[in-house]
Amino acid sequence: MGFYDDLTHVERKNRRGAGVGRTIMTSVTSAVIGGMVVLLTLPTLSNAGYINMVKPGASNVMSNPTANLFAKPVSVRVDTGTVDAVKKVENAVVGVINIGRSRTNWMNSNTQDVEQGEGSGVIFEKKNGKAHIITNYHVIDQAQKLEIALPTGEKVEAKILGADMYADLAVLEIDGAKVSTVAELGDSSTLQVGEPAIAIGNPLGMKFSRTVTQGIISSLERSMPMDFNEDGQDDWELDVLQTDAAINPGNSGGALVNIQGQVIGINTLKISKEGVEGLGFALPINDVKAIVSELMDKGKLERSYLGVQPFDLTNVPRYNWKETLNLPDEVQAGVVIQNEIGKFSPAGEAGLKQYDVIVKLDGKEINTGAQLRKFLTLNKKPGDSVEVTYYRDGFKKTANVKLTKTPEQ
Repeated sequence: MGFYDDLTHVERKNRRGAGVGRTIMTSVTSAVIGGMVVLLTLPTLSNAGYINMVKPGASNVMSNPTANLFAKPVSVRVDTGTVDAVKKVENAVVGVINIGRSRTNWMNSNTQDVEQGEGSGVIFEKKNGKAHIITNYHVIDQAQKLEIALPTGEKVEAKILGADMYADLAVLEIDGAKVSTVAELGDSSTLQVGEPAIAIGNPLGMKFSRTVTQGIISSLERSMPMDFNEDGQDDWELDVLQTDAAINPGNSGGALVNIQGQVIGINTLKISKEGVEGLGFALPINDVKAIVSELMDKGKLERSYLGVQPFDLTNVPRYNWKETLNLPDEVQAGVVIQNEIGKFSPAGEAGLKQYDVIVKLDGKEINTGAQLRKFLTLNKKPGDSVEVTYYRDGFKKTANVKLTKTPEQ
């Protein structure tokens, strides 16, 4: 019984082995035939576009795994809103070189031209063979001569058409023959906090001419106090846009540009203190346009004249508030008339006197001399009248003053 069982087992095992051999042989034969069919039809499939064949001599990452380990030069075309904006306006930004006169030595009176400073400017108009440039007043202040450095590297002489210290603006004129690009002035009233802002100018002078920096509009409403005579009392409040685009000395007068390549501001100042970064300021272009037009027509801004020399009440010792000015307790700010009023000045004719304390103009609170000047400049013209609210000897009074043109200095 066991004998037959063993033979049967062996026979079945041999038959199974023979079947496996036949299966392997059939598979190999099929694979060879299939491969030959594919090889024969490969050119036809490639020409029909069903597969991509690697041509002789072409790079094959699979056949050469180390091919992607080595960097190869790649030409990439980058077109962004910032790039396009800069291309549109950069050649309208120029250098402004302030030249003064200096003695050659202490032994004689001979003088020579010396460079006093460098800033930036924006070409905004080309007309009748001339090109006109906006820049800051402080860029051209005390210049005996001005030169404009064009994008080509050439320098041409410029003349001042008009300037105003308080607005910190000046308009220059040059021969337009070599000017190829004029900047488009935008609309600063449509700006939003957070939108891109691009500054173009000459930080640290012509060595870094037409440097481009980018940031955002940080604030639309900033008022910067200005003390021109350095007496510790603000003379003016400059309305500016705030940006974190890098602005450095030499950028003054340059362009602050939006993403459409339009000039939305004239870069004018920055706060430079240790530990302070990203606080740059520009004059809004809508304010600039209104002032530039008058500067070109008249050479200056005609300001209305009240006839008083203002002194901030907050700078007066508290003792004098009561003992000298007799002010009631509710008065905490205002402008003291510190000069003797001329009899025929606008203020004198309206009855104002020295040591009167002005607190309002046309109902608007006035806390500083800078605010008083700014109100008269922005809201009044020579010949207009203004209602002045003031205190004298503890009593509140009003006077109607007819303003005149500021006398020539």
